[in-house]
Amino acid sequence: MDVKEAVREKYGEAALRVTSGKGNACCGSSPSSCASGDDPITSNLYDELQKSELPEAAVLASLGCGNPTALAELKPGEVVLDLGSGGGIDVLLSARRVAPGGKAYGLDMTDEMLALARQNQAKAGIANAEFLKGEIESIPLPGDSVDVIVSNCVINLSADKDRVLREAFRVLKPGGRLAVSDVVTRGEIHAEIRKNMLLWVGCVAGALDENDYRAKLAAAGFEAIDIEPTRIYRSEDALSFLADKGLDAGAMGSEVDGKFMSAFIRARKPAGKGTCCGPTCCC
Repeated sequence: MDVKEAVREKYGEAALRVTSGKGNACCGSSPSSCASGDDPITSNLYDELQKSELPEAAVLASLGCGNPTALAELKPGEVVLDLGSGGGIDVLLSARRVAPGGKAYGLDMTDEMLALARQNQAKAGIANAEFLKGEIESIPLPGDSVDVIVSNCVINLSADKDRVLREAFRVLKPGGRLAVSDVVTRGEIHAEIRKNMLLWVGCVAGALDENDYRAKLAAAGFEAIDIEPTRIYRSEDALSFLADKGLDAGAMGSEVDGKFMSAFIRARKPAGKGTCCGPTCCC
């Protein structure tokens, strides 16, 4: 099974777990901590006011590592795109922030998550949101059509992050903003963690080094790049998502201490730099 299919299967199972009432979604922990909400990556990201605005299933289905909508400075009238929208929590929060006159799109490749997100939208009574099926490496929207791109712990799951960032750059309007939460790393990471597919799907092994993330954003054309750590994971956090992967949690916990972190990543498409519309008009 390749990375994309592993991600699709994991997130489909997470959606079904929520809709069946068997607990919440989680990122990389054991089943018991998924059910209890003790995941060190996904827990306590949204305040009570935000959670009260949405159906419980939207909150339970969140597999994020941050709260990009709280930091993206969304304005009424803007068009927002959430890459890997899952159960829809960030799309629905964004839709409220950009009303009146704005719209929020959610893009996801998992049928189960799309179905759950649309149910949550109907329960919330939010009209200015739309969920699209597709992959973040090939966004089904025209160039220069989006004011803000948000994403919550999804870009790190892609095996082709350069293509994701190029696509994000393409669909943003000139001057448009990228404001995503993601897991990044700092320093050398044990090879056993990097190669473990289950940890990749669980938001960890596919994470980029923070300097590599900056370089890839710049290569895609972005400027004003900033990476702000929001939650640094310690060795005791690592125990909960290494123990059930067949790895020596005690030995590896010390090796990942302080090297994995959730971060808020900001970047901007230069003003006046639109996408190419044909073979004779590329910048």
